[in-house]
Amino acid sequence: MNSAALWAFIVKELRHIRRDRQTLTILLFMPLVQVVLFGFALRSDVRNVRIAFVEPAPDAATVALRNRFAATNRFRVVARVRRMDDVEPLFRRGEADVAIVTEPDFASHLSAGDTAHVAVIIDASDPNTGSVIRNYAQAVLAAYEGDLTENRGATRIITDVRMRFNPTLESVNLFVPGLIALVLTLVSALMTAISLSREKERGTLEVLLVSPLRPWQIIVGKVLPYLGLAFANVLTALLAAWLVFHVPFRGSVPLLLGESVLYALASLALGVLIAALSSSQRGAMMAAMLATMLPSALLSGMIFPIASMPRWLSPFTNVVPARWFIVIARGIMLKGIGLPYLWRETLVLIAMALVLITVAVRSFKPRLA
Repeated sequence: MNSAALWAFIVKELRHIRRDRQTLTILLFMPLVQVVLFGFALRSDVRNVRIAFVEPAPDAATVALRNRFAATNRFRVVARVRRMDDVEPLFRRGEADVAIVTEPDFASHLSAGDTAHVAVIIDASDPNTGSVIRNYAQAVLAAYEGDLTENRGATRIITDVRMRFNPTLESVNLFVPGLIALVLTLVSALMTAISLSREKERGTLEVLLVSPLRPWQIIVGKVLPYLGLAFANVLTALLAAWLVFHVPFRGSVPLLLGESVLYALASLALGVLIAALSSSQRGAMMAAMLATMLPSALLSGMIFPIASMPRWLSPFTNVVPARWFIVIARGIMLKGIGLPYLWRETLVLIAMALVLITVAVRSFKPRLA
């Protein structure tokens, strides 16, 4: 009897899922799309390493060394400068991953058989990528030294490796800024989508239509508490990062808080849009998980470098708000940079927030009316 009752209950649930076509479509097709998309995104190897060369006195030896790096399938030369001061802005803007610095008399030392020095300066804000870049660079320099020894006799190149922004290669310095983005996504987008879809499913939102409030005012009243909760979560996350994990904080706290509010607004608008397009709470929850949490974790550069993803996949990362916020959070916390270096990412977040808010309000209005 109990087995029959259980079977009847299972059949009832299956019929309920079948009637909810939106949820059924998400359950059947979205995981397939996610597996294919993220299967290309998950890359533990490091490619397209952006390298800058500091050549105080360019000569045949520095050209040969530069060509050796460019000939590999790992490095991509993005700049050639005369002074190290010209590389610093590249690091702070995130336009270079490593700099190779040769001494002024590099070629003469090699010709005379003396010891030559090469400095390898690496952006180690991502410690895993920084370690891999160091191994790649040392391998290229070792091969170059071996070729010189074979052609000219004993030649020695001493490599001085320096890690910028995260010299101890602490992985927590990489993940904590990304975890702040995930927490904001969870509170802002996911909880908002579930809350609003639950109100729609129960029919309580329609009750508000008899009030003098307009649809956009109803939405603001519903999501504003989550914005306050998101702001409180940012404060507690930063406090935990500083006190528990000892993550360095070299930039402006008010700037990071302002950027966090901006990112939370974009996430809230995305949650409202998902709720507006969903016919049930279950569908909203699944859509929010697949559209916010997974891309924020896997397509934002939080874990896997975007430069290592296939070129056709990189444009998809541009529509993930977490990608831009993580660049901002890491830049402020680890590099101590401000708006002069982060203005582009800030403008992207502003544009995303405005577009998502506009689309969300317009999508929700006819469904309320």
